[in-house]
Amino acid sequence: MLASRLSRRAVLAGTAAAAGLAAVPAMHGRAEAAEAAPAYRWRNAVIGGTGFVTGVLFHPFVRGLAYARTDIGGAYRWDDRADRWVPLIDHLGWDDWNLLGVEAMAVDPVHPNRLYLALGTYAQSWAGNGAVLRSEDRGATWSRTDLTVKLGANEDGRGAGERLLVDPRDSDVLWLGTRHDGLLKSADRGATWASVSGFPGVPSASGQGVTLLVAAGRAVYAGWGDSDGSTPNLYRTLDGSTWEAVPGTPTGTSAKVPIRAAYDCLTRELYVTYANAPGPNGQSDGSVHKLAVGSRKWTEVTPVKPGGTTSDGSADTFGYGGVAVDARRPGTVVVSTNNRWADIDTLYRTTDGGRTWTSLKDAAVFDVSETPFLKWGADKPKFGWWIQAVGIDPYDSRHVLYGTGATLYGTRDLTHWAPQIRGLEETSVRQLVSPPVGEAHLLSGSGDIGVMYHERLTASPSRGMASNPVFGSATGLAQAAGRPQYVVRTGWGDHGNGAYSNDGGRTWAPFAAQPSIAHDAPGPIAINADGSVLLWSFVHWDGTKYAAHRSADNGATWTEISSFPKGATPVADPADPTLFYAYDTDTGTLLASTDSGLTFTKRASGLPSGDGQFKLVAAPGRSGDLWLSTKGYGLHRSTDGGARFSKVDSCSASYTLGFGKAAGGAGYPAIYQVGAIGTITAVYRSDDGAKSWVRINDDRHQWGYIGDVIVGDPRIHGRVYLATNGRGIQYGEPV
Repeated sequence: MLASRLSRRAVLAGTAAAAGLAAVPAMHGRAEAAEAAPAYRWRNAVIGGTGFVTGVLFHPFVRGLAYARTDIGGAYRWDDRADRWVPLIDHLGWDDWNLLGVEAMAVDPVHPNRLYLALGTYAQSWAGNGAVLRSEDRGATWSRTDLTVKLGANEDGRGAGERLLVDPRDSDVLWLGTRHDGLLKSADRGATWASVSGFPGVPSASGQGVTLLVAAGRAVYAGWGDSDGSTPNLYRTLDGSTWEAVPGTPTGTSAKVPIRAAYDCLTRELYVTYANAPGPNGQSDGSVHKLAVGSRKWTEVTPVKPGGTTSDGSADTFGYGGVAVDARRPGTVVVSTNNRWADIDTLYRTTDGGRTWTSLKDAAVFDVSETPFLKWGADKPKFGWWIQAVGIDPYDSRHVLYGTGATLYGTRDLTHWAPQIRGLEETSVRQLVSPPVGEAHLLSGSGDIGVMYHERLTASPSRGMASNPVFGSATGLAQAAGRPQYVVRTGWGDHGNGAYSNDGGRTWAPFAAQPSIAHDAPGPIAINADGSVLLWSFVHWDGTKYAAHRSADNGATWTEISSFPKGATPVADPADPTLFYAYDTDTGTLLASTDSGLTFTKRASGLPSGDGQFKLVAAPGRSGDLWLSTKGYGLHRSTDGGARFSKVDSCSASYTLGFGKAAGGAGYPAIYQVGAIGTITAVYRSDDGAKSWVRINDDRHQWGYIGDVIVGDPRIHGRVYLATNGRGIQYGEPV
């Protein structure tokens, strides 16, 4: 996915010290332990892919066995019988949120049930260290080793690799290349790791380090991403002990960073793709070279050199990314371009060792009917972008896969392509609305793919991304409580940053106007109960906050609200159209408007404050019934429109909260939250107004960071929709 995913840092890096709570009576008694978890079935609301598939790996000796990795959404195993991907690390929970990004994966050619994953999303100081998972049953169960170094599966260079390798001489030996800590080695199948002291690469705090590891016969080669273009960028060991620079490696900006490598054992040639930057962004030059490992002779086999011009005169700049060899046909290789925006990325294929190449894009026919969002609001899909993962099925030369920033395409005849993505869901979800009426039970807003109307939960939305305008990332999604057919959305758009719908989100039209700041800092939006007033808040991606604006004419005109706290999320009262609320996280103050958003005044103060978002939610069908999730400071409630709050003692932490249909005979809506009852952060439901809670997920279904949005279905008791940061929309239902 895009760099916007780094926004998780503000949420997860920690919180400031809590301010004191107002002295008001407690609304509930002593905290109660969560009841025994009911049986719940969890599934993805299907979209199909939507994120950066950074690696695809076929097992060389087992037909139909393949794995895929993503930058923030875990790893998957291909189930050939079911024709779908199976997620492998959904068991990683809240404390392990940084491990949902997969830096590298490795299979053991000799022992096909063995699988290894190197995990770690960010290598920054605020992120935790990486870990290695090892499995003896293809990822069904795992053993884990925590590392003392950090990995960066969602940082520059995440499409390079693989950085993890089983030694071709000894299956007990593994190699792991890191970004800032050199080369690591394990002699006990990944249980323990140590630095390789004789490795020639000198680690850098800001560099790429080891970009790839590949076996060529009994030798191991390591790409080095910190070369300046004239120093060695490829090292090897022939005996597993001594490392040396590979003689004669290509030089110059087009061969500065080795991205990927693949060994043709039929011709004994190693193919290496290069670029002038690690990618996936920022590449403008690149090349492809092969090394005859016997004679140690290098030959450049670049299909097309970057730097030309397209038919419209644009500069045709790009690097090279993925590379895969055909295990059945000597000299047959596929490579990908990357970051080629002017003339669009492609795959090149050769059958004669790189002497001639054919662009597979030129004859490509795409069928994206299974995932219509891939049209991106146009008539037909493009070949893709961020192509650094490429694989050729070792049992079928015409079965080729390649990953993009949004999906994984596959072909069986080198001409007809379709997403091979079932089961792989990598969306970073930001907004969820479950309408009380209408065809769709769910509307969603996500990073990179905007807003979707889910008429079914088991198939990708038939309309794809909401258009007019098309959004990249969604920042706001709201529905009028008393007029549910009226919906608004905000985000980073192609022709405007806000839109409205009068048919529940099926079709859209842009606001007639927007505040000037909306172009650079679109933020959350709210609608009052009868749909007559909009409040739009503005926050730049770098965290800068701006004054909110109000419209009483469906977005035709906007007026600044000076009394609204900058950057706060507006919340509409679901019963009274004159009431709006906002929570100022900087001061721990609740503000309210009684004049339909014209002015805001302070009410309760002394509430928790600090970095990151606290979540204010209004209970449906009631006026002034507010619930405030304050992360580790717990859950708070007001029944008087925010004049005062009481701490809810039945839970110790609350990160996000939502409501759904009440249980049979209950007088209050079901409450769902991501929080902690005692010490366990999980997904909980309460059917008695938060007096008690039941945990409704389990240890196999945790999905890392899940603290952004949760909503219950207002029409089906027990059904809940959960936003994840990388595993799409999860929805759970009682069995």
